[in-house]
Amino acid sequence: MTLFAKSKINEVKAALKNAKKIAIVTHFNSDGDAVGSSLALYQYFSQEGFEVNVIFPNPVPHFLTWIPGMDKAIIAERALKTAKKALQEADILFVVDMNAAHRSGVAMEEPIKNSSAFKILIDHHLSPNLDCNVMFSTTKTTSTCELVYLFLEKMIEDKNKITMDVATCIYVGMITDTGSLSYMCNQPKTYMIISELMKKGIDGELIHRRIYDNYAESRIKLLGLCLSQRLKIMRNVSTTYMFLTKKDLDDNGYRIGDTEGFVNYGLSLKGIQFTAFFTERDDRIRISFRSKGNFDVNLFARQHFNGGGHKNASAAFCYDTMENAIKKFEKVMESYHEILNPKNFE
Repeated sequence: MTLFAKSKINEVKAALKNAKKIAIVTHFNSDGDAVGSSLALYQYFSQEGFEVNVIFPNPVPHFLTWIPGMDKAIIAERALKTAKKALQEADILFVVDMNAAHRSGVAMEEPIKNSSAFKILIDHHLSPNLDCNVMFSTTKTTSTCELVYLFLEKMIEDKNKITMDVATCIYVGMITDTGSLSYMCNQPKTYMIISELMKKGIDGELIHRRIYDNYAESRIKLLGLCLSQRLKIMRNVSTTYMFLTKKDLDDNGYRIGDTEGFVNYGLSLKGIQFTAFFTERDDRIRISFRSKGNFDVNLFARQHFNGGGHKNASAAFCYDTMENAIKKFEKVMESYHEILNPKNFE
């Protein structure tokens, strides 16, 4: 069955005919793709006359708060009762940019699972694990936002209903999840979609400035600390890693989203194929993994840290000290001398 098979689209249309209230939910620590895909659906279905609630588990990064519709969103961490009520009353529940309910956080996991709404998953992560009525899930795309565009394209006959606000939201997710079209972007359809979004009148340069030239001073200080003092190079396994302790974050006035994209700097060195970024939270260490080429960090994260994600981008949590998390990583890397031997990449 094709991803957007007519039978699945018709099933969604039939559910919508009897629906009045729609809820949209995504993962904890929402990034540009999560925010963009959620708000694109919000913009479209609101104009169609539905009562729509977008729920973000916790506050989104400040450089994404300008996106159209963000002012109408429910932040569950601040208004949990309101968020739960929206889920309970929803006739349709869109779950976007996450493959399992637990990714929405402890407070939101059970309300999502227990919702009696007609559930629709739109996602691009591996191994979807959520009981839904209809799934639009594939890893062969730039982003969930790209899937949202294709979904809407199949759902509607009048392309004018994909407004500039909808287009702006979709563009944000496509750009941020590809590092401004620097990876996961070799499919012609991606550029065809971007062309259609541009025809709606979006300003790509302005969007770029609002996202990438809108950082807080704390981010610049933390990035400087990472690159100057916390970058470790393991050339014998073509690997780098960086880390930030909770004290580092506190001392530099950390704000949500400040470390977004830091992990990618570790791959920018010549000859490096794999990188990791460790960030200390109150009760755990978050580890982000990135790779080039065929080194599968989804598999790496699953085998060694009970994590997962995409082939070249994944993450995990380690419930230990920063020192022990890094020691484990360094020990694990000893077994990769053959696979990540620098001679393989000359």
